[in-house]
This record gives sequence, structure tokens and C-alpha cells, in this order.
Amino acid sequence: MAGFTIVEAMVALVIMALLLSFGMPRMTDWLSATKAAGAAGFYAEGFTTARLQALSNNSQSRLVFIANAGGQPDWRVDICLRTTDTPCLNDGDWSTETAGPKDAAGVPAAFRSIRRSGATLPPATRLAVTLGPGAGNSVYFTPLGWVDTTRAQRITRVGLAAPTGQSGAFRPSRVVLTLAGVAVTCDPNAVAGSNRCPE
Repeated sequence: MAGFTIVEAMVALVIMALLLSFGMPRMTDWLSATKAAGAAGFYAEGFTTARLQALSNNSQSRLVFIANAGGQPDWRVDICLRTTDTPCLNDGDWSTETAGPKDAAGVPAAFRSIRRSGATLPPATRLAVTLGPGAGNSVYFTPLGWVDTTRAQRITRVGLAAPTGQSGAFRPSRVVLTLAGVAVTCDPNAVAGSNRCPE
């Protein structure tokens, strides 16, 4: 009857421990990079959804970033059905999560704001999300899907990187919004090539 001796079992355990000690850090880095890529997709979806709502409703739309307890911003897409003669000047003109926007005649629409939570993203201790440039927390779109440049403070990029002191865990990325309203995921450190961020 064949079996393992205690020495053979110990050698097998040492080999497994060595393999795990080399493999686990790589697995953690891979998981962090995958979650960061997922976060880029999450914020790109916000920009894209806001643009599509403007186009499909022939209305103004806005993407608003909202702080949450988990540390990563949520996003919400609102629309406004006012015409250029009666522009959307205050929050009462916009849709909410419980009520639709009112058109120029004061008739409410069926559309409700779309909100997505960033609570499922990695916490701020694992992923640093920065909104910029400027001090605003939103971006506005015209009925043609272009970025409304008449709004001075607007978010046009979302930066994703490892928190300070954890550099090297994964490569930083950025979601950039072009003036045409198209969200592009790019490498902020690339100086040339197709993965370079648009200016």
C-alpha cells in the first residue's frame, strides 16, 4: 500500500506555499486593475447615457455627480424639456428621480431621472476617483448631444488611479468627454498612439 511520507507531504506544502506567495500579489494587482477598468466603464456609461437622453428626447440633459458614503461618486442623468426661448435655469425645470420635467406649457413628462450608484466600485482606499477640471459637479448636453459650453463649470473628465502610496497596483486611466459629447477611455500617461487622451 503506497502513501505519502511526512517528508513528502512537507515538501509539497512548501512548494504550494511558495507558489501562493508569488501568485497572490499578482492576483490582487489583476483584481485591482479589473475593478479600475470596470469603474472607467461605469463613468463612461454616465456620459453616454446623458448624451443619449438628450438625443432621444430632443432635450437638454445633464449628468450630475453625487458624493456617496462609500467614497466613489454616484451619477444621475436629468433632462429638461424647455425650449431655447425658455431655457432651463433652475432645478425645478429638470426631471428628478420621482417626477418628470415640465415642458414649456407646464405639462409634466413621463421621464424620470436615471441614477446609478458607485457603491459597488472599489473603496477610496483602493481606487482614487478625481473629477475635473473645475469646481462643478455636472456637465450639460444640448439637444444635439454636444457639450453645452455656455456652462462655465463643467466636468469633462474622470481620473482613475491607485491612491497615494499604492502606485503601481494598476495603470491609471481617464474617461474624457469630447465637445461632441463622446466619452473616451484613455491612458493619461500616453504621449502618442491610439490610447492617448484627447486634448
